[in-house]
Amino acid sequence: MLTTGFISACSSNSPEKQSNTPTQSPANNSSTGNNEPKESVSGDADPFGKYETPLTIRFTRDVDNDTQDNIIPKTPGETIESNRWLKAFSEKLGINVTYDWTVSTGDAYTQKMNVTLTSGDLPDMLRVTPAQMKQLAEADLIEDLTPYWEQYASDDLKKLYAEQGPAVLNSAAVNGKIVGLGKADVYGDGVYLWIRKDWLDKLQLPEPTSLQDVLKISEAFTTQDPDGNKVNDTYGLALTKDLYGGAMGLEGFFAGYHAYPNMWIDDGSGKLVWGSTLPEVKESLKALSDMYKAGQLDKEFGVKDGGKVAESIAAGKIGIDFGAQWNPMYPLISNYQNDPNANWVGYALVSVDGKPALSPQRFQADSYWVVRKGFSNPEALIKMFNLHVELNWGKTGDFDYYYMPAANDSVGVWKYSPVQPASAFKNIRAFQEIEKARKDNSFDSLTGEALAIYRNIKAFEDGDVSQWGWPKIYGAEGVYRHGVNYMDNERFKYEAFAGPPTETMAERKSTLEALEKETFVKIIMGAVPLDDFDKFVDNWYKVGGTDITKEVNEWYASNK
Repeated sequence: MLTTGFISACSSNSPEKQSNTPTQSPANNSSTGNNEPKESVSGDADPFGKYETPLTIRFTRDVDNDTQDNIIPKTPGETIESNRWLKAFSEKLGINVTYDWTVSTGDAYTQKMNVTLTSGDLPDMLRVTPAQMKQLAEADLIEDLTPYWEQYASDDLKKLYAEQGPAVLNSAAVNGKIVGLGKADVYGDGVYLWIRKDWLDKLQLPEPTSLQDVLKISEAFTTQDPDGNKVNDTYGLALTKDLYGGAMGLEGFFAGYHAYPNMWIDDGSGKLVWGSTLPEVKESLKALSDMYKAGQLDKEFGVKDGGKVAESIAAGKIGIDFGAQWNPMYPLISNYQNDPNANWVGYALVSVDGKPALSPQRFQADSYWVVRKGFSNPEALIKMFNLHVELNWGKTGDFDYYYMPAANDSVGVWKYSPVQPASAFKNIRAFQEIEKARKDNSFDSLTGEALAIYRNIKAFEDGDVSQWGWPKIYGAEGVYRHGVNYMDNERFKYEAFAGPPTETMAERKSTLEALEKETFVKIIMGAVPLDDFDKFVDNWYKVGGTDITKEVNEWYASNK
């Protein structure tokens, strides 16, 4: 939680008192100690212009397990503080990156950032939560990036941030000003239906074309002993006590009833409503309750997190999973590792009425880069974003060196960069490139990410079973064949609210989330009647939902 103490501490530290003031380029000689623009943004502004006098920028960062345990060991001579990406920023832009501190990803970063914000000694560039960004902006402690975005963002960067609509950029707007840059792929690229095809074949069941088919498959997987052990120990559908998520979640099931819980959607009249309160959700809960009564759901799902349910999948006890394209990497590969006959296949979402089920895409921007108020060159952040995109996917870039170099076992060296924007649909487009090469027998023409992925597919075909997930996603029968259909036919249901947390949301969100999950789990398990859904809706509005809905719609109206 950010406190009044944090605001006071930061406000008492004027820019003149900040240490490590960056060296300015000749064009930027105004003092960093005032609130006037540090650089004119009129006239020529080169998105890749190099600072003649090197610019030193203080950052902070987190380091995940993949970077620590996999990337660093496979890139000898490189560290978080000295690597190919920091060298590129220095040589190509004249930007020298230093880190005030580095910690592990997760709670450690959040806690360390809270301490930093409270101290008032802010680095030049900060990665903060949406709530922190909003408070920093309202306290006038970070720069307005709006004019710098217009002048310095490259065409490729602007295109990347427009792929999923204006909400991506506008999510960082506070009082009409763009004060931060988050990731561009904030909605993901699809929710899919994963089914054990080997069980379908064994039970002589057709592939699903409707949600009714899925319900029949779930019943068969529960009652017809698909694992052949002559014990009644299998279930149809995977779900966890949290109900929602990128793996083992229910979003795809709800979408079959055209229900979109756990996200803000336009009700058709231009107003936003919390999807969990709509009648279609009640219909979905009835179906899930019927499945539970029939033994098609784990009786103990209400106390099992994703890790526990993943264990059941690994043990071959579940045959249906709704989740993202990466599910073959987790948790499905664990099933294959225990049973090489396990053949999970991804399908498009299906509905109960023939009307296409839209893939629900919740807004998922959990952090933003902001620039400390008074920093000499706010545009430098945008230039770094430009270069990251160009070196990975641009015409003059080198994907095989800056993203997933074959010389280093194709580890994701892109994580060395302190900023990491990426296209929302780059994976689907890589699939399209591979698919074209398959049809034309022109694999030699593949480059960049498509080539790196194809290498992994080939590795599996040549016997490397650790690469099992790649063909499940990008192979000829890979799930992205449905992703292309989603993209080309506008089958995505994007969450409509994409702003920072509202005042009441910050106070009541956790309470409302607990109320929702507790009620829905009880309804599914039969602990309370289905009509308790209506009571839930009333209570949701009474304990904060009314005010949040009002605040969300005020944001929506101002950002249309």
